[in-house]
Amino acid sequence: MKKSTTGLLLGSALVVGLSGCATSGAQSSYDQKAWYNHPLVCGVAGGLIGGGIGYGTASDSDEDKGAAIGATLGTVAGALLCAEPNAEEPAAAPLDSDGDGVTDDIDECPGTPAGVAVDAVGCPLDSDGDGVPDFQDQCPGTPAGVKVNSLGCEDDVALRGVNFEFDSARLTPAAEQNLMHVAEVLRNNPNVNVRIEGYTDSTGAASYNQKLSEARAISVANFLASQGVDPQRMSAAGYGEENPIASNDTEQGRAENRRVMLGEQR
Repeated sequence: MKKSTTGLLLGSALVVGLSGCATSGAQSSYDQKAWYNHPLVCGVAGGLIGGGIGYGTASDSDEDKGAAIGATLGTVAGALLCAEPNAEEPAAAPLDSDGDGVTDDIDECPGTPAGVAVDAVGCPLDSDGDGVPDFQDQCPGTPAGVKVNSLGCEDDVALRGVNFEFDSARLTPAAEQNLMHVAEVLRNNPNVNVRIEGYTDSTGAASYNQKLSEARAISVANFLASQGVDPQRMSAAGYGEENPIASNDTEQGRAENRRVMLGEQR
């Protein structure tokens, strides 16, 4: 058989054989790769076929040179055809370091505490627009334009629903439930120190009322401390029947005067 004919046949074998490798290689990204589709095996096969082509097409005097060149080209071609295409690296998912549902690349308030409701740019909600986020606001619903303290309150606030057993400093179960919310707000304001002030109505001796009001203020502070508020951030004092906010001549007025106030330490 003439060398040119041998070269043609071997060349056809190279095209058919390596095309099959390439096709199978492309499928191997989805299926387990067969041993004969490995680039190393295809390279060896390509080298053998390429060497044969080089030998078959070279002149008698250049057989060795033609075989060497053909083997080199065949090896490279075979390995490339059977190599898996470079798969694009999947894009990394955007980070959300504080877990608020807003990715770091658009989060204008990183480090939001867990569970805090945020807006579209990752900042805690401030429903009344007073500059104090809802989760730190002890006085939600402040009228627009009113100057507030760090707790979101215009002034000292009476702790509504914080009542005591009759003639006692013991908190009622309902009072403890209400104070749990106060404790949560204070935990969310770790840099704010507060005053707890107790007051009574004018019934009874002034000295007794002063001691009772102080005991009630301390009782509130102790409960807040039991809920995780640092005691060093709180001061408690009793003022008895001083500074009434309503008339002591009516039952309703006296009930309003029996109160515990919460304010930021000045």
